[in-house]
Amino acid sequence: MAKLVVLNEGLTGKSYELKAGKTTIGRVEDNDFPLPVGSISSHHCEVLVQGEEVVIKDLNSTNGTFINGQQINKETALKPGQTLRLGQVEIRLEVPGAPNAAPGAASPAVEPMKKPLASTMVISKGVTMHELEQGPQGFDKTKGVFTKKTNKTNLYFIIGGVVVFLVFVVLFLYLWFQLKPKS
Repeated sequence: MAKLVVLNEGLTGKSYELKAGKTTIGRVEDNDFPLPVGSISSHHCEVLVQGEEVVIKDLNSTNGTFINGQQINKETALKPGQTLRLGQVEIRLEVPGAPNAAPGAASPAVEPMKKPLASTMVISKGVTMHELEQGPQGFDKTKGVFTKKTNKTNLYFIIGGVVVFLVFVVLFLYLWFQLKPKS
C-alpha cells in the first residue's frame, strides 16, 4: 500500500499509510495526517487515492503545496518517489515495488509536538528572478537613512507614574492634616 513518509529532520520516519478515498493533511489534530509544524496550514491539502493514482489537492494553504519544487494550483497527480512539500515540510510518496521508492523498512515513530500552533507561520518568498535580473537596488536618498522610532509606551508610563505620585502626595497631605493634633 502507498504511504507518505516525512523527510524533515525531527519528523524523519513519520509516515501515513494511504487508504482509498480522501486523506487530509494539516497542522491541527482533526486531520487524518496531522503535522504540527508552523509553516503548514491548519487544513493544508487533501490526498485522493483513486485506484492506482494519488492526487494532491491544495486547500488554499498559506505557504502553498509543491510537487518536486513546482507549486500546484488545483489537483495534481503525485507519482511514487516524488517529493511533496507543504510549507517547509517535505514528504515522499513511497509505493512498494515502484521505482525510486525507498525499501519497505519499518520507520521509527516520531512523537508529535506537544504544543499545537495557533496560526500558520508565513514563509518569506525570497527574491524573484526578475528582481535578480535588475541588479542591486539603491535606497531613496530623499528620506533620511536613520529615522527616529517613536515609543509612546514610555510616555504613557511616565505620565502614569506622575499621576500615581500626585495621588500619594495628596493622600499623604490629607492624612497629615486629619491626624495633626489641633492646638
